Amino acid sequence: MQLEAPSLRVGCLVVAIVLAGCVGTAPTPATETAASRERPTPSPVTAGATDTATVNFINTGQSESTLVVGPTGETMLVDTGHFSDDGEHVLASLRARDIDRIDYLVVSHNDADHIGGNAAIIDYYETEADGIGAIYDPGIAASTRTYGEYLDAVEEHDVPLYETRAGDSIPFEGVGVSALGPPEPYLDNRTRNENSVVLKLEYGETTYLLTGDAEADQEAQLVERYGDRLRTTVLKTGHHGSTTSTSPALLDAASPRRVVVSSAYDSEYGHPHPDVLLRLASRSIPTYWTATHGDIVLVTDGQSVTVRTRRAAPTGPLELRDGAPVAPGNGSELAVRETFLARARGRTEPIDRITERCRNSDRTAPLSRCETRRPGRARSAHAGVTQRPSTTGPRNDAAGHCRSADTPRGRRRPGAVQRPTGATCAPAHGPASTPMSNTPQIKTNSSGVNTSE
Repeated sequence: MQLEAPSLRVGCLVVAIVLAGCVGTAPTPATETAASRERPTPSPVTAGATDTATVNFINTGQSESTLVVGPTGETMLVDTGHFSDDGEHVLASLRARDIDRIDYLVVSHNDADHIGGNAAIIDYYETEADGIGAIYDPGIAASTRTYGEYLDAVEEHDVPLYETRAGDSIPFEGVGVSALGPPEPYLDNRTRNENSVVLKLEYGETTYLLTGDAEADQEAQLVERYGDRLRTTVLKTGHHGSTTSTSPALLDAASPRRVVVSSAYDSEYGHPHPDVLLRLASRSIPTYWTATHGDIVLVTDGQSVTVRTRRAAPTGPLELRDGAPVAPGNGSELAVRETFLARARGRTEPIDRITERCRNSDRTAPLSRCETRRPGRARSAHAGVTQRPSTTGPRNDAAGHCRSADTPRGRRRPGAVQRPTGATCAPAHGPASTPMSNTPQIKTNSSGVNTSE
């Protein structure tokens, strides 16, 4: 991940952070040009009631941003691109698709190549469009100008900001969204990559696993805690395809039908790493790369998934680099590349069995499967927020994480964002929604080749 140098405005947040492969300098203000105002060709990812759910992996170069549009038109944006362009490509993509509101903005972690467009997108939607419903954040601060600008925008527009942990859910209409990370307590002395917000999305029999920049320790914790409940239709590789992520254990637990990599073609870190591509190739998993396919749009009716990309390119993991590079913002027409079955054959545990098990358990079962109520939409209210004990007094830990005695972690403090001595977002957990169901297993042969279809 790239980090930018902190500015004087957030000098009080400065913490010496050294991450492998993470370097960078402070961004210079973006200059608008005629080219930057051009819109790419619109895609099917537009808000409005449909019988499908769409996940769009936006081509943002060496960064990430994923737009999800549900069957009722609700929207969720996970990360906002790189600080070097202030999220310009992401905002242009959202405008091109007539996305007039972001119901849920999810921050996987606060590195500058994932929150680069946060401030610009919050400002645009709060002043020129229909707003941001709520923000979900892992709650670990960064000492960068980009992070400070993000919090300034939250405070200026008074956007609800929730600390998110494993077991929380986002009340996305028609799509199950469960947080599988970060755990509590945090891993690895609160390093940001290893405490990413990890999401599992479900629509019908189609599932998506978004792992942020989770690396070896968080992936191991996910496998240990959730096991084959990680099984998914589509997996986004962790940390842009770094060798420290997308481990063999995670791949075996998740058993994805397809994989998506988001990184630059000429990544200075060598993403996606050859080791990761070998792991994917050994399991015969078709792989899409934003650097050669451009925007990757997956549309599902709950039974099958149709893949559209800006450009045709190889999907064999070891042939990915045979494709020509596609620049972020490329507006060529999206075309269908394939349609495949989402359904993984196997037994799904009935909901009454789940409820009975949770009722009789010590409530330590993974995924907080005991919740059954669905709350109202984020744009109306965040009622019924999960309550958890507050801390014994105001506290600021080494990562700048703020806790307060008079604010239970499960509820947002009203008014301005609280940032005493460089603390992060107002401590809170997001509301719970429909729990995640088991995902049936995918049949594979001894070589890992899918035999379900």
